[in-house]
Amino acid sequence: MKSGLSPSTSPLRFLRSTNFLGASQTRWLHKTRPAPKVPQPRPFVPDVQTFLTLIGRGLNKHASKFPSWESLFSLTSPQLKELGIEPPRNRKYLLQWMQRYRNGALGPGGDFKYVKDGQALLKVATPPASVISDAKYVVNVPQEEEAVIGDSEVLPRPNGYTVRGTRSIAGPYAIPLPQQAGATVKATEGMWEHRQGRKIDGGERRRAEIRFKRRSVERRAEREAEALAGL
Repeated sequence: MKSGLSPSTSPLRFLRSTNFLGASQTRWLHKTRPAPKVPQPRPFVPDVQTFLTLIGRGLNKHASKFPSWESLFSLTSPQLKELGIEPPRNRKYLLQWMQRYRNGALGPGGDFKYVKDGQALLKVATPPASVISDAKYVVNVPQEEEAVIGDSEVLPRPNGYTVRGTRSIAGPYAIPLPQQAGATVKATEGMWEHRQGRKIDGGERRRAEIRFKRRSVERRAEREAEALAGL
């Protein structure tokens, strides 16, 4: 019995045409997908090593796998997997921080302007004479030469750092200098790290079951103790 299909419309030929069309569509979608934005380094985050050190979770051990700043921020999750960034939660964490960095959602020190050898210098400043206020605040000053604190209007005022008492500076990882001469902040392992939650009673999925069994054991022990006490 004849199928009614000519050689030009055979099922095999139709399948090949369909597959070719799908592959073409896939390539077309891939080509139109925008490449990830590569943000600029910052004074406190000048390179890959520092970025991975700041976000913690031991990711700085992978720094040698990224030859440049651009190479890190251009990678996708499958490409990170090929490079050996494991387990998957570390890849997810790294991608989340890369996106946060693109959006400017940084940790302490991310807005420092003056940084030398991974360290920033902070000083206490007061408003200029033209401003009727005695409120003191913290400014980030250059280390090469003593900044004129009276010109504090043009010095950056970093977020998260405040003046305590008369001359003390308080804030994340702030190390006070002798004689209340200011404070320093150095890029430190895990400084921006989001700590992982600790699972209690096996995590959310098994928590109810584990706690039910525990209560059952406790009630059984109480009944046995009451029975022994009645003897």
